[in-house]
Amino acid sequence: MSLPLWHDRYAAPFAPTTAAEVAARGWDAVDVVFVTGDAYVDHPSFAAAILHRVLERAGFRVAVLSQPDWKTCEPWRQFGRPRLFFAVSAGNMDSMINHYTANKKVRNDDAYSPGGRIGLRPDRATLAYCQRAREAYPGVPVVAGGVEASLRRLAHYDYWSDTVKRSIVLDSKADLVVYGMGEANILTIAQRLASGRSVQNLRDLRGVAFALGAKESAELVGHAPHADFDRHGTQCVPYENLVQIPSFEQVRDDKLAFAEATRLIHSNTNPFNAATLVQFHDRQAVVQTPPAVPLSQDEMDAVYDLPFTRRPHPSYTEPVPAYEMIKDSVTIMRGCFGGCTFCSITAHQGRIIQSRSEGSVLREVRKVAADPEFKGTISDVGGATANMYRMRCTRPEVEAKCKRLSCVHPTICKLLGTDHGPLVKLLKDVRAEPGVKKVAVGSGVRMDLAQLSPEYVRELAAHHTGGRLKVAPEHTSPEVLELMKKPPIDNFGAFAEQFRAASAAAGKPNQGIVPYFIASHPGSDLAEMIDLALYLKRNGYRPDQVQDFIPAPFDIATCLYVTGIDPFTKKEVKVARGMRDRKMQRALMQFFKPSNYFTVREALIQAGRQDLIGNGCDCLIPANPPKEAIEARRRAANRAAQGDGDDDHYHTVANPSKGENPGERGLPNVGQKKGYRPGRKSQQRQQGKKKRKGSGPQS
Repeated sequence: MSLPLWHDRYAAPFAPTTAAEVAARGWDAVDVVFVTGDAYVDHPSFAAAILHRVLERAGFRVAVLSQPDWKTCEPWRQFGRPRLFFAVSAGNMDSMINHYTANKKVRNDDAYSPGGRIGLRPDRATLAYCQRAREAYPGVPVVAGGVEASLRRLAHYDYWSDTVKRSIVLDSKADLVVYGMGEANILTIAQRLASGRSVQNLRDLRGVAFALGAKESAELVGHAPHADFDRHGTQCVPYENLVQIPSFEQVRDDKLAFAEATRLIHSNTNPFNAATLVQFHDRQAVVQTPPAVPLSQDEMDAVYDLPFTRRPHPSYTEPVPAYEMIKDSVTIMRGCFGGCTFCSITAHQGRIIQSRSEGSVLREVRKVAADPEFKGTISDVGGATANMYRMRCTRPEVEAKCKRLSCVHPTICKLLGTDHGPLVKLLKDVRAEPGVKKVAVGSGVRMDLAQLSPEYVRELAAHHTGGRLKVAPEHTSPEVLELMKKPPIDNFGAFAEQFRAASAAAGKPNQGIVPYFIASHPGSDLAEMIDLALYLKRNGYRPDQVQDFIPAPFDIATCLYVTGIDPFTKKEVKVARGMRDRKMQRALMQFFKPSNYFTVREALIQAGRQDLIGNGCDCLIPANPPKEAIEARRRAANRAAQGDGDDDHYHTVANPSKGENPGERGLPNVGQKKGYRPGRKSQQRQQGKKKRKGSGPQS
């Protein structure tokens, strides 16, 4: 390379993001164009940064195309024809969850975009990006990955359209979908394609999904063990361990088939014993190979020791909110063996914990502390969870056969290593580093594990809590917690008492706990939410923020929501599907807010709990509405009359297909404030239709 890879801050330069930057490197072409829906931030918390650095270390030339204008394929052509492939990702989040709330309203901001601006990526970004890549350079392989691709790799439910959709492999027309963490796979893909091998020669990789052609799919129907149907001479599917799951059509039309597909998919997530899964879409087969083998400690160190600048690309003039939140954080592990049914972490990172060495973590801490802009506080030392560092099954031969979905539910497995000693030592060493004044733990603490280590709780209370510790008991109902695979609420009470005692002993008696709960989770109806509201009142908790269940693709809880059936027991489950029911459940969690008074009252009357309306010690709301509640209802009615949404202000997103610049509409003084709901025509579109029919001018 014509530019030096290393400079005095022990970081390599950013990847080129424009043709001019490619020319400045002295490159005549690039090997890989990485397309991402996020802002380009060269920090190990951003997938594009890690994957770019992994390829760069191996000598490949990589350009990053960040949040391109998708209404034309010209941005995809600016670097010239990639020598190897396009690597496509919607970003660190599923683009639909990034765009829309649980009420299907457009979010006010995008944490992964400069200035928090919305509209810089399309809905279902993976599909649009893959389409533009194929249009720009037909014949160049397209490899899709990231969270969105992982969660949609087989037939899945899409909450925003309320439909079961096909595998993203087919809808994106990607040559290959890499699911899970992709460092090992993206390097192997680049090396094989560079050696002259075809995309078909990538089908033996773990952690990938791909579509078979018509002939291959037909041969698969009547395959024999160890049969070889690949025309390129590569055995693509390990037939000795092949499982066919219900087809797309069956999953779409039959709830029991959807539940069975979910059971089979989640029963085959252990990389040491998972089968290859095949799902037919009409006559075409989609194949998912077993998950990738977890990275070793040395491999984790090699990834996180790469020369990141830990900065957003210098072309940005506005801050990237997600970066501001994590810029001084340090990842020490990945994966989660909790198995919470509403969480997508295990579907992407896996259940087996992969930890860095203490030396690697401390090297990163020193780099952070040496930054002139560092203020002295490490904002987080953790990962998917705060306290699973170096925890793993103590019997590898059992781990290789285990099909258990959670190592801690219904009880903590007796073979699970739960020693917090390495984590306690690491935290002590991090806060002893020169320049480090405070080390916070921002990741969620797994309370049932923490209670096994009084030393860890003491360290947490004395040194790593900034006034309030965030934990997630999620609910109070035993039935709902069982469906979530979470411990009983008594576990939270015991931990809270343990933490308060540790805080008092550390001379910090005012430290508190902020519990997070979820509304509208499958299994929860008004009765369960009223019990939760009573628990909050009796214990003095007033949640500032409310989590509203969103059925993310691939989650077990999403299967519960769609089918009303537990995929493992086949028992029926109560589900709150209507927006009115969901609104009441959400309001009950904040019963103390005057703006929620009338909604809470409606919920209590509907549930037959008028005894909770009045002045009794357990009453959630008074008999007569406070003035603030009446005023809030009046304001809501005025907003509704003016065409604005429920309780909040939502922006609309520009439509590039109509020549509008990507970004948000509804800037000050523009007047369009009604959020767009997928699958529903907005007021503006209906007015436009009337105008074309000659029904008079728009109002």
